[in-house]
Amino acid sequence: MKISTRLKVHLQRKFFAGTLAAIPLAVTGFILWWVDSNARGLFAVDYPLLGIVVTVLGIYALGVFVTSLLGKYFLGLADWVLNRLPGFRDLYKTWKQIAVTPDNGDGIFAHVVLIPDETGRMRMMGFTSGKAIEGSADIVCTFVPASPNPTSGRLYFVPRSSCRFLQLGTQEALKFVISGGNYVPAAIGRALSES
Repeated sequence: MKISTRLKVHLQRKFFAGTLAAIPLAVTGFILWWVDSNARGLFAVDYPLLGIVVTVLGIYALGVFVTSLLGKYFLGLADWVLNRLPGFRDLYKTWKQIAVTPDNGDGIFAHVVLIPDETGRMRMMGFTSGKAIEGSADIVCTFVPASPNPTSGRLYFVPRSSCRFLQLGTQEALKFVISGGNYVPAAIGRALSES
């Protein structure tokens, strides 16, 4: 291989690797800047990064409140009201399944599974409630997220017998999807080597 060709390949690979590293850093930096500037404006604070500290402490305080007995009561009350509001009911139920229940053992993100692709030779990782769809005793709905953006993806109706349920938490699986395969949990490797 010529030196100019090797140099070209080297530069392309390094530039591509740098781009992949820069994107999450830039997105994280933008989010931190946005949170900091908005929190400083909201609380009338002029010191840089204090908005982030105030926001983190506020989120922590909210977490303490919602896990307390009083907080659980208010969440239950809000849930009861929102489930009965005409027009908002369906939207609320859908978002609740997606955003609130990832590790509760409920909703579409309750279980992480491997399913066969269209050819049957490869496996795709997806999420499922594990419950059969209405009108069928064995078919489950499985959401296969796109990488690195897990908010988009495809829905598949898969026989439950074709789903390989993994001993893997939703957060670990989402970390795998967002990393674009740079982080692979051991549970996925074990399941693939056993199949």
